[in-house]
Amino acid sequence: MTVKLHDRTFLISTVIFLLIAVAGTVLPAIFGGSGSTAVAVVGSGDAATTLEQAGMEVVRATDPGQAEQLVRDGEVEAAVVPGDGAAGIQVLAMERAPSSVLRALSTAPPVQLLDPDALSPALSFLVPASFAMVFFFVSIAFGVQIAQSVTEEKQTRIVEILVTAVPVRALLAGKVLGNGALALGQVVLLAVVAVASMQVAGSDARLLGQLAPAIAWFVPFFVVGFVLVASMWAVTGALVSRQEDIGGASTPAQLVIMAPFFLVIFFNENPVVMTLLSYIPFSSPTAMPLRLFSGDAAGWEPIPALLILVGAAALFLALAARLYEGSLLRTNGRTTLRAAWRERETRIS
Repeated sequence: MTVKLHDRTFLISTVIFLLIAVAGTVLPAIFGGSGSTAVAVVGSGDAATTLEQAGMEVVRATDPGQAEQLVRDGEVEAAVVPGDGAAGIQVLAMERAPSSVLRALSTAPPVQLLDPDALSPALSFLVPASFAMVFFFVSIAFGVQIAQSVTEEKQTRIVEILVTAVPVRALLAGKVLGNGALALGQVVLLAVVAVASMQVAGSDARLLGQLAPAIAWFVPFFVVGFVLVASMWAVTGALVSRQEDIGGASTPAQLVIMAPFFLVIFFNENPVVMTLLSYIPFSSPTAMPLRLFSGDAAGWEPIPALLILVGAAALFLALAARLYEGSLLRTNGRTTLRAAWRERETRIS
């Protein structure tokens, strides 16, 4: 941990992650209001003329039902229909009051939000992408570091000195815990910076309220999920004797990280697939917090999903410890999983 905290590459990558978090929360707020506004209008009263003079696109609707459907279909931002307001009109909108339309109408008529809790399409994509990307990039970055560290110790024969004073399983535990603590610290720092940036950018308080439980559950899911993948990366480093061979040996570890990442990205709007992914250990660290954010998961669901993930992490850690012990001291090229397993059996016998 001390070495990594003084490593320039690690510090620069952390700063880059933080800048991306700031840009991802501030830039949408800055540029989100650009573009013309389309408004559906029922009738040919003064409202249509006023909106056209304000530079807005007016879409004629024959009745309030048609105007409401145009709003729900996303063809217009809002609709002006007859109502009980001061000017005899009412504004229909989906998730928030259209401030530009209200300003153009001068007097603020009553606003009925048809779906007040709905997110914009951009946020509906960015939130699942953010959870998935954080787990993906952090797992890959720290996983590769774990594998390289193990292989370096084998290549320089330092590991032969270490195992005379420290049990092999303690070395594995140190790799996982040390890198896990750094990864968790980086994720917590990213979360703090992202939330602070959203507050500075004036993001909707409802969005922060929806993110809070998702972030709270993402932390324990991330910790346990990282232990699972870190054990695989440690075994990857122990199976090879040269840094150049890590790329080929790391294919299984990369697949179990990449596959859930793309599944969550592509199927984030499919409730059946997302429910299944939220209980599969390799994808639950991103799928379950996302379902909590979107409101598709019941309050009790994260508990059994986390217990399944804990059980899987414990199993993989036990298997990794055995393979790690059976391959760590083998320096004659790449070691197969079968050879590492048998090596451990030979030592026990």
